[in-house]
Order: sequence, then C-alpha cells, then structure tokens
Amino acid sequence: MVNLLQQRLLLVLGLSLLSPFACAQPAASSWSLEQRTPYEATHQQTTPLTLAPLQSAKQAWRICVLLPHLKDTYWTGINYGLVQQSKKLGIKLALFEAGSYYGLDKQLAQLDSCMKQDFDAIIIGSVSPKLLDYYSAPITKPITALVNRLKHNKVNTRIGVNWYQMGVSAGNYVKQQTQQPTTIALLTGPDKLGGSNSVEQGLIDTVKGSNVSISAVHHADNNRNLYRDELEALLDTQTPDYILGSAVAVEAAVSILRQYQLTDKIKLISSYLSPAVLRGIYRGKVAFSNDDQVVLQGKLAIDISVRELEGAKPFGDIGPEIQSLYPNHINKNVLKTSLPPADYYPIYRVNES
Repeated sequence: MVNLLQQRLLLVLGLSLLSPFACAQPAASSWSLEQRTPYEATHQQTTPLTLAPLQSAKQAWRICVLLPHLKDTYWTGINYGLVQQSKKLGIKLALFEAGSYYGLDKQLAQLDSCMKQDFDAIIIGSVSPKLLDYYSAPITKPITALVNRLKHNKVNTRIGVNWYQMGVSAGNYVKQQTQQPTTIALLTGPDKLGGSNSVEQGLIDTVKGSNVSISAVHHADNNRNLYRDELEALLDTQTPDYILGSAVAVEAAVSILRQYQLTDKIKLISSYLSPAVLRGIYRGKVAFSNDDQVVLQGKLAIDISVRELEGAKPFGDIGPEIQSLYPNHINKNVLKTSLPPADYYPIYRVNES
C-alpha cells in the first residue's frame, strides 16, 4: 500500500503526463465529517457526522462562488472540489477571485455583480470576516461561507474546519517531540486575515506553560518571494528549533534552510497541506502538516448549497476532520480528499455558456 501511495504521489507532484482527471477516484459512498457547535466559536464541541453525497440536483441551479485567490494549491484544491461536484450534479457554476486577501473592494464588487445576476445562491471564501458588513445593498440570495469565517446574521452555514484547532494540532505535535526547551518561529499568512490569526492563537495557547516558546512571529501575503524575505530576516537574527508556516512559506523554507545549511537544525511544520509539503514529508524535509481535506471541502460546499436550495435547513458549522500528517503517518486517501491532480488548472465556469 505504501508503494502504491508513493507511486500515485508522483502523479500529484507533477511527474506524470496523464490527463488532469487521471488521479480522480470514484465517488465515496459517504463523507466522514464533523458538526461543530457553537457556530463559528473558537472553542467548539464536535460531533461525528456521515453524509452521503447527492447524486443529482432537482434542477440546474446557478451558483456564484467568490474566492480570495487561486495562487496556491490550497484554493486550487477547493476549486477542484467545487468543479467536480458541480459537474456531477449538473448545476451551473461561475467562480470569481479577488486576487489576494487585500482585494476587499474587488470582492465586494464581485459580490454585488452576483447579487444582481440570476444566480440562485452564493458561496463565499471571504477576504474578510466583515465582508458583508461592508456591503450596503440588500442581501437577497442565500449565502454559504467557505473556509473563512463570514460574520453576518444571514449566514448560517459554514463549510470548513476550525483553524484554531489547526494551531492546537501543530502545537501538540511539537510538545510531544521533546522534553527540552524548544523554540518555534511563526511565519503565517496575511496578518488577521484568512485563518492565520486563529492558527497562531491555537498554537500559542497550546504551548503556553510548556517547554515550547514562541521566538518570533512574521506575516506575509501568500507569495513565495515575500516569504523568502521574511525567512532571511528571521534566520539572520535567530535559529529556532521549528518554523511553522503556511504551505507556501514551508515550500520556500526548504530551499532557504539548505542555503543557510540549517536543514538538520530546524524542523518545518506546515499549517496546511500542498503537494510540495507532502513530498517534503516523504523526503524528511517537512516534519508535520495539518490536512483539512480541501477537495472534500469544495465538494461539500456545492452539495450543501444545493441541499439548502432544495429545502434543507442551514447546516451550521460543518466540515471534514483535521488530519495530522508526518513521516510514516499519512492518510491513504490524501490524494482523493486533499490535493488537486498534478496538472490541474483552475476552472471558472461549469455548464455556463
């Protein structure tokens, strides 16, 4: 089984010439999920939930999706899941991206356009939890939050995971590795945008009072060159035992540590998964990564949105269980639930002329 998974991993890492859908697997008979309460709270209780995915929609619903960007495999994986489930159900999908987490005005304009067109529902991966507070026109269509929190009394369903728990998971891993004083530097995404702040707080709360201390906190937009600058600034002043960062930051750190000859001294932890991070785990370059099953999240967002259009009540805070990946401990379904195919490119329209 390990050899088979490694062979399939090569496809995801771009070493295959197969078609974009060659890695796709038959649809699972059910999805293993979590229902979380209270809704959108930092500290939540979870209840296991098994959901059989829809096999068809009652009509060709039109759904508008807004995402922060499609610059990394996290959101590309979300896109892949959205597209796959839309094709399966025969619905119409139109997707728009804001370009970055700093594209508030652009996402507001996209939201206004979707609200005015004949879409039946809107799914939003928001650039800000207050996005809808900045929107002055009436909200006339059902809205589902995707990945990022979206605070508004008309949004009662969120598809994603608890990003605070992503930080808790990483913090617990580090604590379990050593009994000696240990330092960890944080290099996460844009400050107080997306899930960065929640990951940081989860990790900080988890290591508080332990032998693990936070030695530095750096932020940057999800851009490898920006992360390289932050990494070099960090390593010019200290040599932490661990660096925790976004997948893009960790990908940049692999080469930076080699350049600084620190590969054997600093361990890397990724707050979420990417193909390069998975490869790094196999090669011993990355010590640990969370996996929040983004392909499944994309499929679930379409599935839940269609269910609610067809009469279901709001689903609250729902999504996959966070997986922990490290050497010799890799979810055998990771290529099906978590990563887009190697040569997949984002798709912006499904069944739209």
